[in-house]
Amino acid sequence: MTDIEVGPVAGPAPAGSPDSGNPPVHPAFVNDRAAEWLGVEVLKAEFGDVLIRMQLREEMLNGFGMAQGGMVFAFADVAFALACNDPRGDGSTVTVASGVDVNFMNPGRAGRTLTASATLVNQTGRSGLFDIRVTQETPDGGEEIIAELRGRSRTIPNPAARND
Repeated sequence: MTDIEVGPVAGPAPAGSPDSGNPPVHPAFVNDRAAEWLGVEVLKAEFGDVLIRMQLREEMLNGFGMAQGGMVFAFADVAFALACNDPRGDGSTVTVASGVDVNFMNPGRAGRTLTASATLVNQTGRSGLFDIRVTQETPDGGEEIIAELRGRSRTIPNPAARND
């Protein structure tokens, strides 16, 4: 389990939420060292509906002084992983990205808060389609889109459950 806390979720407290008295658990977030390094804070994590945020730090910038595209993608990928893995699953399967299209819209700026939302568009059998949007706060209190992603997922047997 990482040191990252799951934030408040609307509605009754689900098992594993801070208000339930149990430690927060989401199978896609347990031991996620990349999300921990990014400083991801989970605001909402339900199957097909996720909202996360993080601060864009200096070490996440490229040589032009804007967010490195890989950092923006990694942040969006955390939201994608949380959205396509049901936290109430039995652990026998995991859902992974099979492909993602990324469109960068505006440069991310150091010190700003980034937010990523991931939403299920369609689930058919073991394949899913998700929309992920990354935004940043603006100096005037608004927000602007940094990137929009369309992710394709595939549910597979959990490699950790194999007895090789």
